[in-house]
Amino acid sequence: MMELYNKVCEECSQHITRRYSTSFSMGIRVFDQRFRAPIYAVYGFVRFADEIVDTFHDFPKAKLLQRFREDTYRAIEERISLNPVLHAFQATVHQYQIERELIDAFLDSMEMDLHHDRYHDSLYKQYIYGSAEVVGLMCLRVFCEGDDAMYQRLKAPACSLGSAFQKINFLRDMKSDFDERGRVYFPGVDFTRFTNEDKLAIEADIKKDFDDAYKGIIRLPKGARFGVYLAYIYYINLYKKIRSAPAERVTEERIRVPNRRKAVLLFSSALRNSLNLL
Repeated sequence: MMELYNKVCEECSQHITRRYSTSFSMGIRVFDQRFRAPIYAVYGFVRFADEIVDTFHDFPKAKLLQRFREDTYRAIEERISLNPVLHAFQATVHQYQIERELIDAFLDSMEMDLHHDRYHDSLYKQYIYGSAEVVGLMCLRVFCEGDDAMYQRLKAPACSLGSAFQKINFLRDMKSDFDERGRVYFPGVDFTRFTNEDKLAIEADIKKDFDDAYKGIIRLPKGARFGVYLAYIYYINLYKKIRSAPAERVTEERIRVPNRRKAVLLFSSALRNSLNLL
């Protein structure tokens, strides 16, 4: 009956992904079947760790994160967990040989949010790597299915894509990060004096990340390429909406891409994919 337990745990991570992120959910749904469960497992793991530091304000976050870290390592060591998210994640770690260094870096970045509300340049780069780039590398391990030469070729673009996504999230969530958590991630930026010049510099950095990422997306295995491209297109559209807004609007509201627009992007991207125009 372990097959049933494994399946239920996979479905828990799938449900978490679909409730928390329509963009990533739609991207995962167009992966080849073999990639969906492991990518859901990665997302479920990183989502729950992020929830601890971002939303559990009435609870001892440091203790909960430490417990989550210990439970993660125990699940990997024992190859089983009564936490369905961790059980699905450990199975993915073993199947695709996801390195401990990536997991450590991610959890370390989550811990950074408990101690820092301003990020200077080196701390910012460390946080981006741990919170976003390594997530891209975990997913890349899945897509490469043991082909280490492919993994090494695509590591840099995968990091760039994770970095672009995270920086867009920082811009999109500037108001809530500052109002609810007192955080400002961008080095040297004063939220109360956020200028169009600040915004332009950040956007130029994000544009470079997107350009570098695209070079890797088109070289991904066929069964993963369209799903990653779709997430990339969603975020490019969010980037364009933020870029067209003045700085004061970014600090006053959370800019979104409506679901109906995402449906149009899904259709147009599917057409490009079918015509080999990615």
